[in-house]
Amino acid sequence: MVEIRPFRREDTAGVVALWQACGLTRPWNDPYKDIERKLTEQPELFLVGERDGQVLASAMIGFDGHRGWVYYLAVAPGHQRLRLGRRLMERAEQLLIERGCPKINLLVRSTNSGVLAFYEKLGYARDDAVPLGKRLIPDN
Repeated sequence: MVEIRPFRREDTAGVVALWQACGLTRPWNDPYKDIERKLTEQPELFLVGERDGQVLASAMIGFDGHRGWVYYLAVAPGHQRLRLGRRLMERAEQLLIERGCPKINLLVRSTNSGVLAFYEKLGYARDDAVPLGKRLIPDN
């Protein structure tokens, strides 16, 4: 059985390897810096799925008082379709509800049809909004 628990510092290498295996990393985002940044804000909302010391899944969750967000939801390629992603999202939703969060948002690349289908099965729908971004602190 995979245990879902809060992230620990010793999970860092396993989490980064997971993100890389799932294609979540990008050259302009340093995953180690993303982890360090998360550990300064709501570290209890950074979850991993672990079995026998191996990180098999992750979810980075945040709540700003208005909306909840989920980032870096990842399940190891050999463990996908075993409901682990669903379990992580259920835990994320519960943690946000406990904080009084009225709505959850997440970002999925428009070309990732498999992940879009996964979230649609969980009841998520596309919002009529366009995400905009601006890098304030470059990682490179």
